[in-house]
Amino acid sequence: MKKRAAKAYRAPAEDPLFRASVADVKPLPARNAAALEKPKPKPRPRDREMDEAVADTLSDSNPFTREAGEPLSFTRPGLQRQAVRRLRRGGSGVEDELDLHGLTVAQARPLLVGFLERCGRSGARHVRIIHGKGLRSESGEGVLKGMVASWLTQLADVLAFHEARAADGGSGAVIVLLRGMRDEG
Repeated sequence: MKKRAAKAYRAPAEDPLFRASVADVKPLPARNAAALEKPKPKPRPRDREMDEAVADTLSDSNPFTREAGEPLSFTRPGLQRQAVRRLRRGGSGVEDELDLHGLTVAQARPLLVGFLERCGRSGARHVRIIHGKGLRSESGEGVLKGMVASWLTQLADVLAFHEARAADGGSGAVIVLLRGMRDEG
């Protein structure tokens, strides 16, 4: 019965009577709405001495362990589930980002620490850190990817992080939730 009904139906564009009835129709004018785009983050001068002092407290010997194929994810105890869910949904609320891919571990550590310090001072709470996928590494798992995850778990201001959605960098980036100024006590 459904097959007969489908054969009997013709699309309105094919019907001459329909074409004649809509011949004088004009398209609606474009909406008078502003296209709002978030401004790109502005570069800030680095305080190299502070970056190096904090970077020295991070350990490279605390590996971030996870099952193969499992996304990078970390949550401090006591964090609300709703905050973690929002973090996993993606980067729509990302306030700043740092691109580390292609750097060595020694180059990336002070940049990461300095970036997180500046985010803390500016009040940014949701940030993206691009560490790269590590496709050129021998193991197929990026060295920097594991180190960034390890460093983030060592920093008290990092409440949680989760691997970015494909549209936001996928397995080559993490979205990080930082402690806000009002959270400090």
